[in-house]
This record gives sequence, C-alpha cells and structure tokens, in this order.
Amino acid sequence: MTAPDTVRSIEDILAGARARLDRLHPYEVVDELRSGAVLVDIRPAAQRAAEGEVPGALIVERNVLEWRFDPASTARLPVASYGLRVIVLCSEGYTSSLAAASLHDLGVTRATDVIGGFRAWAAAGLPASGPLAIARI
Repeated sequence: MTAPDTVRSIEDILAGARARLDRLHPYEVVDELRSGAVLVDIRPAAQRAAEGEVPGALIVERNVLEWRFDPASTARLPVASYGLRVIVLCSEGYTSSLAAASLHDLGVTRATDVIGGFRAWAAAGLPASGPLAIARI
C-alpha cells in the first residue's frame, strides 16, 4: 500500500521544523543564557542518568513541554511567556528540533534548540556532569 499524498516522512517534518528555527551550536548557548534564555532539557530521566546533565538546565520532559511553556495553559511554569527565549536540549538534536517548532506553534517564537544535543554539548567541553562528561576527560 502506498502512502496518501498528504503524508510526509519524518525527514520532511524535521526539515520543516528546522527551517523555522535559528538553531544554536552548544558554545552559542552560553551567551544566550547570560542574556536571559532558559535551557530546557527534555530527555527522560533514564537518558539523563545514562548520559549526564547540564547544571542549571530546567528539566521538563518532552511529554509535558507544551503545557509547561504555553503562556495560556493553566499548567504553565511561572517563567512561561511568548517572548521567552527557550533553548531545547535533547540527546542528539532531533527531538529538540520538533519540540522547539511545537513551541513556535504555541506562539513562543523565540524557541530554538541545540545542534547535536547533549552529546555535542558534552563533547564541546561545556559544563556537564555524568558519564559523557567524564568520558571526555
């Protein structure tokens, strides 16, 4: 059976999401954080335990991200606002692109993500704790 004409592949969806974002290399995130951006780690607990964490990152797992950052949601975080610079972090920078684009759909249009995710962050020698951070030493 062939896919309907309206179906897009995940590669197409990812490319569309990324076309809407001003994605950041890990080293660019540091300046953004100094300017008031919020780094949001969306990885599940098991993945953070296996890979490590970024000190100071806000932990909001992927399954609740939109509810926590939609300024109109009753389940929003106090920091949530339409003008907030949200930088989403996942393991390798795929899920984070889709998540940041979803925040754009909610009107949080300054949202973006980290190219290469936590793995690139740790490889760049940026502050991190856990197995991947230790492996780079």
